[in-house]
Amino acid sequence: MAGIKDEVVRRAQAEGFDLVGVCAAEAPATWPQYAEWVAKGFHGEMTYLAKSLDLRKDLEGLLPGARSVLAFALNYNQPNPPVNGVPRIARYALGRDYHKVLRSKLKRIGTWLEERETCRWRVCVDSAPILEREFAHRAGLGWFGKNSMLINSQRGSWFLIGLLLTSLSLEPDRPAIGGCGRCRACIDACPTGCIVFEDGRWQIEARRCISYLTIEKKGDIDPELKGLVGDWTFGCDVCQEVCPFNQPRQSQPLRAVPTREPGFLATRVWPTLERLRVIQPEEWDVLTQGSPVRRAGLEGLRRNARTNLENGQA
Repeated sequence: MAGIKDEVVRRAQAEGFDLVGVCAAEAPATWPQYAEWVAKGFHGEMTYLAKSLDLRKDLEGLLPGARSVLAFALNYNQPNPPVNGVPRIARYALGRDYHKVLRSKLKRIGTWLEERETCRWRVCVDSAPILEREFAHRAGLGWFGKNSMLINSQRGSWFLIGLLLTSLSLEPDRPAIGGCGRCRACIDACPTGCIVFEDGRWQIEARRCISYLTIEKKGDIDPELKGLVGDWTFGCDVCQEVCPFNQPRQSQPLRAVPTREPGFLATRVWPTLERLRVIQPEEWDVLTQGSPVRRAGLEGLRRNARTNLENGQA
């Protein structure tokens, strides 16, 4: 079905996707490593990851009879310089909720594919119990960096992944090839030292990760880590900011280019940290409508703002 695959690529490009690839819907080879990661407690309070552990072994529970996985990547890069007194938010969360942006695009592609070939399909964007990075790697979108991010040698790692499972059998692409070599820029730059080497590979100790601490962690942040959160109010971009593959180069014109997706652009006006630390439920509800930042919750955002202020971000 080479002809259909070419049409899918064109449809993906029309939807604004930067990368698209295909792999077979086979069981993920990295599941044992993922299970070990969870068994060590590296997932912290993200109990849903443990509950969905067995569901991630294969794709039958998501789409019975799935034969191919279409992987898509959408660039979200944009400037995000630190500004004292203002919340600092990871680049992926500056605009609309990426789940909604990617799902709407993938649903249109899935509907078109079903009309074209009469097949079954399912959209998976982050929240589904699937090891999406492995399928994206197998589809040729990128390789695993030491910071666990999926890195594309020509484009870097400023992109979000969406998958479309289908009952169609499409010609697979070659898995992406690449590596960090001896580079340890992300390891040395991580404020909390959450990138650790265990069991022969680099892993993320989520309980120390600033993204985890400002989004998933409930209650108080451990005193030993609180000061290391710095000015990050929601998420963290440090390991990607220092990555050589995200640095502009004349020989690599696609690296670190700004996003072309309007939904990702930072149009929301955030209150000051002083105001955010005491924000009321009604204001919080309006402020976070349609934003990934809603994930942190009212108390989480208040806590993060207080942490930033205590860290000298007045």
